[in-house]
Amino acid sequence: MINVLLVDDQALVRAGFRALLSAQDDITVVGEAADGEDAVRQTAALRPDVVLMDIRMPRLDGIEATRRIAADPALTEVKVVILTTFDLDEYVFDALRDGASGFLVKDTEPADLIQAVRVVARGDALLSPGVTRRLIAEYAQRSRRPKDTARLAALDALTDREREVMALVAAGLSNDEIGERLFVSPATAKTHVSRAMVKLGARDRAHLVVEAYESGLVRPGWTGDNP
Repeated sequence: MINVLLVDDQALVRAGFRALLSAQDDITVVGEAADGEDAVRQTAALRPDVVLMDIRMPRLDGIEATRRIAADPALTEVKVVILTTFDLDEYVFDALRDGASGFLVKDTEPADLIQAVRVVARGDALLSPGVTRRLIAEYAQRSRRPKDTARLAALDALTDREREVMALVAAGLSNDEIGERLFVSPATAKTHVSRAMVKLGARDRAHLVVEAYESGLVRPGWTGDNP
């Protein structure tokens, strides 16, 4: 069962999400919050698998709430998905850097919302490959050049294959697509992804994407067509 916390300052939005998600056999809405401060408190108390987090809220916005949740060692298993009114809202990039596992546009199709919750809960992908590639393309244009060699040095712990797989994750490829590209099974691709995440201390695939760009392993504009 996937436990979800809904965070949005609009009661009508929360009610709609609750009705949709609660109708699924494998998803339970364990709580609701109307601002970031309450979201942080309830996340600590309820330990949901997924937090659907709005950005613009009173008292504490969703970006800072996400940052606090991601910084709490007791909440490392919690996945935060940012909800935004605008496609590729500029704040989404800060959220990913600070620990969010992905983002959803509020007018997304109901089936896509349900699938996104399931995907993020299992840590299997950022979101759908199409959305991931679009997000990564925009993120890459905004990514910072690494200011020190610490992230790059951390890559020394990875095998050549793990680096290759990490670069393909940063290009938005799913495990199935990575397997096809490298002529290995999806399960083997997933194992390489998991090992890279463990070695780098990445929370999930979204964090792995951030590390790939900010370490310099992947250059902005790189698409994975020529690994």
